Amino acid sequence: MQGRAYCFGDNIDTDAIIAARYLNDSDPAVLAAHCMEDIDSGFAARLEHGGIVVAGQNFGCGSSREHAPAALKAAGVSCVIAISFARIFFRNAINIGLPIFECNDAADIAEGDVLAVEASTGVITNLTTEQRLQAAALPPFVQGIVDAGGLLAYLKDGR
Repeated sequence: MQGRAYCFGDNIDTDAIIAARYLNDSDPAVLAAHCMEDIDSGFAARLEHGGIVVAGQNFGCGSSREHAPAALKAAGVSCVIAISFARIFFRNAINIGLPIFECNDAADIAEGDVLAVEASTGVITNLTTEQRLQAAALPPFVQGIVDAGGLLAYLKDGR
């Protein structure tokens, strides 16, 4: 995966990722258009397809809404890198096939840096600064779920 970094801080909750007022609509285009709008109103408009969300600690805290990772994926986010994730967000992201990586050094990444992420090793190369960071690679069976496009697709494949 390769894309531009869009940086956020600590404790970004699911209501900041997709506000509750949009939860009655499961249309991916609607979710994408309103992704992150209460924390960054211009995010959806300036997000380049394949962009990478970078955050601090406890990304995806709050409610267990599946709409949060779905909104990020629908908006064109290729993966999320954070120091840590709320466990329910982590599981929901994997279930829909959104790659996520825990990296203690995520704060070293600046807004707009171009990143290359090697999913199998967890190596993040900042192509802007030439810095290499190590994230936790997903276990192979979890990577298989992400590669399949999510848990339902994975199970349909008979894995």
